Amino acid sequence: MAAPTEADCIFCKIVAGDIPATVVRETERTVAFRDINPQAPTHVLVIPKAHYPNAGALAAAEPELAAALLTEAAEVAAEEKIAESGYRLIFNTGAGAGQTVFHAHVHLLGGERFHEGLV
Repeated sequence: MAAPTEADCIFCKIVAGDIPATVVRETERTVAFRDINPQAPTHVLVIPKAHYPNAGALAAAEPELAAALLTEAAEVAAEEKIAESGYRLIFNTGAGAGQTVFHAHVHLLGGERFHEGLV
């Protein structure tokens, strides 16, 4: 069962169409859109349409939806033509890890070579 939306969540507002976003891919359960503050030539956020505050909560409640985020990220990477050269997937979970929007999401970054050893 999907979690409810949160009235003050910017990502829930994007899902509802109340806030515009540059959507690059959408499924019945996920949306992928360009980050408004890109950290790489390709920087796309993949989110579940259902609201979960972070990746851990999403994985505990709906592991198949958490897996769908990874599948969609791979599809976006292929469509963006960065699958062969490589890309990075990042889940920030909690304010201490840099999470600023408390709706589960994965950052897809690519289009440039990342430094060796950078975690």
